[in-house]
Amino acid sequence: MGDAQEAMPALQSLQDGECNGEDGAPPDSGPPAEELPPAGARRWPRAGRVLLTLLLLGLLISFSVLLGYVFGSCGPRSCTSPVCLDLVARYLAWGNSSVAPCHDFSSFACGKARGTINSFQALEEENKGRLRRILEAPASWPPGSGEEKAVRFYNSCMDTDAIEAAGAGPLRQVIEELGGWQLSGNRTVFDFNRTLGLLMGQYDYFPFFRAYLQPHPTSPQPPVIQIGQPEFDVPLKQEKEQKIYAQMVREYLTYLNQLGTLLGGAPVKVQEHAGLSISITSQLCQFLRPLEQQRAQVVTIAQLQEMAPAIDWLSCLQAAFTPMRLSPSQLVMVHDLDYLRNMSQLLRMQRREFLQSHMILGLVGSLSPALDSKFQKARLELRQKLWVLMERPPAPQRPRWMKCVDETGAFFEPTLAALFVRDTFGPHVQRAAMELFSSIKNSLLARLHRVHWMNEEAHRQAQDQITRLQVKMGAPEWMLEPELATQGYPEEQAGSSFLLRFLSCVRALRARKIRGFLQPSPHPSWSMYPWGVNAYYSLTHHTVIFPAGLLQPPLFHPGYPRAVNFGAAGTIMAHEMLHTFHQLLLPGGCAACDTPALQKALLCLERHYAAIPLPRGVSFNHSHTLLEDAADVGGLAVALQAYNQRLLWYRGETTLPGLGLSPQQLFFRSYAQVLCKEPWPQDPRDRHSPAILRVHGPLSNTRTFARHFSCPWGAPMNPSSRCQLW
Repeated sequence: MGDAQEAMPALQSLQDGECNGEDGAPPDSGPPAEELPPAGARRWPRAGRVLLTLLLLGLLISFSVLLGYVFGSCGPRSCTSPVCLDLVARYLAWGNSSVAPCHDFSSFACGKARGTINSFQALEEENKGRLRRILEAPASWPPGSGEEKAVRFYNSCMDTDAIEAAGAGPLRQVIEELGGWQLSGNRTVFDFNRTLGLLMGQYDYFPFFRAYLQPHPTSPQPPVIQIGQPEFDVPLKQEKEQKIYAQMVREYLTYLNQLGTLLGGAPVKVQEHAGLSISITSQLCQFLRPLEQQRAQVVTIAQLQEMAPAIDWLSCLQAAFTPMRLSPSQLVMVHDLDYLRNMSQLLRMQRREFLQSHMILGLVGSLSPALDSKFQKARLELRQKLWVLMERPPAPQRPRWMKCVDETGAFFEPTLAALFVRDTFGPHVQRAAMELFSSIKNSLLARLHRVHWMNEEAHRQAQDQITRLQVKMGAPEWMLEPELATQGYPEEQAGSSFLLRFLSCVRALRARKIRGFLQPSPHPSWSMYPWGVNAYYSLTHHTVIFPAGLLQPPLFHPGYPRAVNFGAAGTIMAHEMLHTFHQLLLPGGCAACDTPALQKALLCLERHYAAIPLPRGVSFNHSHTLLEDAADVGGLAVALQAYNQRLLWYRGETTLPGLGLSPQQLFFRSYAQVLCKEPWPQDPRDRHSPAILRVHGPLSNTRTFARHFSCPWGAPMNPSSRCQLW
């Protein structure tokens, strides 16, 4: 928008009488004509003329002062509310004002945050802190209610004295129920498939393969059992050079030895069983194939039994998916049949006691969050050593309360969702968020008219797609219904120890998930917790979803300056809406488009990003991130247009004190603040560009940014050429 448009709110304020200091009354027209005095009486004495001159001069001075006050007071006011002052403190703590914004805006906004967590991780931790306050707040919940059970579970998790006093006793009880193992000194005769069925059905642990449910493509058919490759405890595939791989194996072997020793095993016996467990896992890893090389096949359980006979498939799958009724003729989807054949041959070659030790050692590792500090410390040391070998940033050690919040949220999601939304996303916040979304949506609809690579038919289809787009905010509706959020979780049984209570919740959660597949809800499920921080677009339901956890400070608050809300949450909303057009950007994805013009714009965008310098050691595949880059660039443009439109029609803009930023500059600063992130090596599965490119790419492609920060021509944030995609 131009400077003339930016001046419109002040002009309109004067026209509306907001700052003109007048009551709108017409000027005095003087006495009626018939009452005029005679002509001789109108001669003014010298003293009167002097007095009149002084009076006019005083009025002129007063009017000048009034004009200064009027135009000064009509400018943006500073927001000094507690939420705004908290935001100022955050911006000052993360930003580095010594860096020239036209040279490196990412460092200007995030320079002091290097070496710490990124913006979304910080918000995620703050949301868990909000849940903690809810769980620890003094309250009297009805006995047996969801709230009472959730609080009781959380308190049990936080009772470390009781957990330490119990030690490994509850775990030994679990092992005995599984048939025991020789490391404990007991001579046991166990049934391999019985133990495997118990692990799958009662403990949700799959040591040799992964079995799960997915909806049938033709509703309302029953769900389809899927059988795929296992998810190993540690990355033992030889993705690194041999020396590093060997060191990873040694670290894992040390960990397994620690587990056996903590459970009372003799050192020599423990070392033997741990070594064979490592050998089994390593051989299974050799059978794995990349996802693109796998070929899914539909077979019956009876056919699967013939091809991989080491597993009693019917009994194990029946244990895992009760109350489904399975038979040998049940169809299952197998994603890598060769892996299952090789796995079966390997298992038939192993001694049963070694398979039992392998399964139990793996289970103990998965249960470490519910065990005492000795088991947790061993697990943490393993993770830290493996991350160093994989050249990943060190994992911060999380406080106990955060682990307990995670576990409570996983088992009691409906209850915690209702409590979190009630506490942080009330009607006032939700209305403000919906108003922001409507502004962004209207801006996108208006902008689609100007997309040059769409013809008239493509414009019509695109606008129809955005018009039909649904939005969900906060939490799924069914979680907010009192009778469901306080359903009491009748399956959970209070055990004599935290481990037994934890396992009871594992079984109850698995049962609820299976019932959810067998009795589908009319409401679409969300792929994240309501206190999560990731928005997403659901292609299946043509819906964008913004959890309550995302629409929190510092990304959104009804009391923030509009520049903050549009620059932070608004750009995220626009980004997710633009995901509805991903298919159009793919080769051949838009028959009603000017394909050469579209490809030229995408190539321009790819070159624009490639020209931006990266920190040493950071690299990525530009074509791999192109669709997300397009959504970033378009999201900023759409949100900026919506914000400028808001300035044009609404008065009373505010800004943050102490930053020296105009409202427009604050918009761009808020956009960058969302993306603050340490420049570690890029995760190959991440479809987004590195954080510095997500900041510099869209901002340097925006002329308005260069104008408001007075960037000289040719500066890194004011390049000589730009791209026009949206």
